[in-house]
Amino acid sequence: MTVYDIYLVSPQIAMAALGILVILLDLVVARKSWVQGFAFVGLAAPTILALLLLFDLNGSGLSNVVPENSVLFQSLAVDRFSLFFNFLVLAATALVILASTDYVRRMDRNQGEYFGLILLSATGMLLLPAATELITIYISLELTTLPLAALGAFLLTAKSTEAGMKFLIIGAISSAIMLYGMALVFGFSGSTTLTGIAASFSGPAQQQVPFGSYAMLVGVVLMVVGFGFKLSSVPFQMWVPDVYEGGPTPVVAFLSVASKAAAFGLVLRFFYSGFTAVELDWGILLAVLAAASMTIGNLAAMVQTNIKRLFGYSTIAHAGYILIGVAAVAMGAEISGFSTLGPSSVLFYLAAYTAANLTAFFAITLISNRVDSDQIADYAGMVRRSPFMAVSLAFALIALIGVPPTSIFIAKIYVFTAAVNSGLAWLAILGVVNSVVSAYYYVRVIRVMFLNDPASDQTIEPAAPEKIPASLVARFALLVAAAATLGLGIAPGMVLKAAESAVAVLAGVYVR
Repeated sequence: MTVYDIYLVSPQIAMAALGILVILLDLVVARKSWVQGFAFVGLAAPTILALLLLFDLNGSGLSNVVPENSVLFQSLAVDRFSLFFNFLVLAATALVILASTDYVRRMDRNQGEYFGLILLSATGMLLLPAATELITIYISLELTTLPLAALGAFLLTAKSTEAGMKFLIIGAISSAIMLYGMALVFGFSGSTTLTGIAASFSGPAQQQVPFGSYAMLVGVVLMVVGFGFKLSSVPFQMWVPDVYEGGPTPVVAFLSVASKAAAFGLVLRFFYSGFTAVELDWGILLAVLAAASMTIGNLAAMVQTNIKRLFGYSTIAHAGYILIGVAAVAMGAEISGFSTLGPSSVLFYLAAYTAANLTAFFAITLISNRVDSDQIADYAGMVRRSPFMAVSLAFALIALIGVPPTSIFIAKIYVFTAAVNSGLAWLAILGVVNSVVSAYYYVRVIRVMFLNDPASDQTIEPAAPEKIPASLVARFALLVAAAATLGLGIAPGMVLKAAESAVAVLAGVYVR
């Protein structure tokens, strides 16, 4: 491995090193706030290195700066597509670290481990969208998942321990199933690289059965099981509500956006690079998963009384919305060839969902620290107890419905348009119907906060304008996330342009 090879993976190396240094720093400093500060400031290193790689791409005119003589060739891709997800994960990680300010004060110990595990999991998320080889994909998934399992059990309460154990066990089972699928895919194609797998599909005889052969079909289905666990899509969503309810709220926020974004980046890379000859086959598969995820997620969320469980089912529904865009690319390629609308809509939706969901979870974190409850009924009269938190949470809920001028509104328009253009009008209609259904449980939370009277809390004077304390750092993180949610709805051009530039890398894959 040369120095240039190390430079190509320098953002990931810097992130992993930062995670280890944060844990070590916690052992030698008395003021634990320094640990959090170091974790946040240290993110400048992987960010700067990712920017340098982006400048190299722009300056060289290449779509991938990994040369053929590199040991990383066909194992990792350093291109605009992977860097788009790198910046998204880095932004989410930075905001989660800031929003954890008030939350970690309840931890007398292990603050270093808390931030260190977040950074180590983020390292795997930086690798996932760049992985172009099966073994690399598996290692990246495990590096992402294992720290999150430990973080899920971090509170050491009964529910937290249950959350961590369920995440770990179900994750291990899905990883084992995925490995069986990888073995079958390798056995049929004779290669572990995505380009080698794509080359194995040749000739009209390959299309007589789905994916060219029944062995490849079973292999791909088994791999989708592993991917579905990370995407939290139906029918692999059974872990979501329990983990969301029991895990630390900032960790759940991180899991719901950064992990999901990286997993969708992996799915886009995997199918569009390795299975270009069988778009219709996996397009139909993903369309069915999208329909099931939207419908089941929204229906289950309607009856929830715990706000974190409600958001658990909400994230399942949003995985379905995003899968509409993923399926649209494959179906659209069968109709009119490759179009950037489908994949760019997925990337924009992930950015919009990251901003909106972080806004919601940051508000929930600050409110829960005060009321010490995640029951929706305990949010009654929140607008009088903390107008800033109530309005921020209400704004995030409205955004998640898809009401203009918020970011999710623009994202849903692009996703549904891509579906209609790809011959999936039925799926777009189902998405619109599910969006209307989701308004019921989102608005229910808003109604409780604004119209219901507070629970009997005689210690709080009605005239006090602000009754839920929060640090300026945590408020700043909440404000940034809310501003991004509004900004992406009013002026989405810059992010859309970046998304289109990122998916242009996939256009070369589709050229026949």
